[in-house]
Amino acid sequence: MRMALDLAKKGLGTTNPNPMVGAVIVKDNRVIACAYHKRVGTLHAEALALKIAGEKSKGATLYVNLEPCCHFGRTPPCTDAIIKSKIKRVFCSMKDPNPLNNGKGIEILRRNGIEVDVGLLRSEAERLNEVFIKYITKNLPFVTLKMAESLDGKIATRTGDSKWISSIVSRDYVHRLRSQVDAVLVGINTILNDDPLLSSRRSRSPVKVVLDPELKIPERAKIFSKASPGLNIVAVHKKSLQKKSIVEKANRITKKGCLVMAFSGENGRIDLGELLKELAGLEIAHLLVEGGGEIAASFLEGNFVDRVLFFIAPKIIGGRDAISSVEGLGVAKVKDSIILKDIEIKRIGGDILVKGYVHRDN
Repeated sequence: MRMALDLAKKGLGTTNPNPMVGAVIVKDNRVIACAYHKRVGTLHAEALALKIAGEKSKGATLYVNLEPCCHFGRTPPCTDAIIKSKIKRVFCSMKDPNPLNNGKGIEILRRNGIEVDVGLLRSEAERLNEVFIKYITKNLPFVTLKMAESLDGKIATRTGDSKWISSIVSRDYVHRLRSQVDAVLVGINTILNDDPLLSSRRSRSPVKVVLDPELKIPERAKIFSKASPGLNIVAVHKKSLQKKSIVEKANRITKKGCLVMAFSGENGRIDLGELLKELAGLEIAHLLVEGGGEIAASFLEGNFVDRVLFFIAPKIIGGRDAISSVEGLGVAKVKDSIILKDIEIKRIGGDILVKGYVHRDN
């Protein structure tokens, strides 16, 4: 099963909104075939492993980190292939949280005389597919908040200078992360102040989402250039589209291949819950938030963040007017602070990376 989990990890960044799945077929104490789900639309791990094993799969044992599917999606049901192969026993780490499956695949296999064991390395399997679990059960993207800050919690000096707080090694780590998520989100101030590409140096670039209530984005912004491939989404406030000039600008930006989406919201701010639902509808399962302190505060205060990545550089910026990594109103009492769990701390170049999950009671 550990081999199946390791195989599944190879699909990181290419399978969304599908889960990462690995499959290993064992017969007479020997691995006869193994495979993993490579990308959306291709054969699932079980079907591919069975295809490799061929007739040798008769009487063998299948190890897979997720319950085999029993419904028609982009590919046929894996349960059909397993039954046809005459596999004798199946070990799966966890039930498929997809309501279309969710135990039905296990029942079908058992009804056809196949012994099924569920729960082997369940916690590891659930962590591996945390993005898929959130997406398929909540119809919302899994949200990772990334920040690069100084030792005293600043992301820019009092003059707004922010290049570069984190090390080149940390920045390379973020480029790798961008290639593994579906979309990267920033606020309009990040575009106006830094004009970033928001691309990845890897082969896969994410969708770029800009929160821009009043459509202030320059039409020559770098994210619209050939140097920044991938779809751009500019989220505007519905009220801003009451102005003719804004509508005309939106039309011009749309001609650049950008998707302009309008949302409601109070005090001129975009309703993030509404935005996330729309992004999920576009099959964006994993969203990386890279905005400034106000964007970070909005997502945290709205309880939309699942995981945080804070890169802490060994630098002290100081200044009461310097920009902090999390702005907003903040809590009134320490006891009301957002608590992280499952903390990991590691060195990334000269920086310290603190990774953790937002603790929720539910």
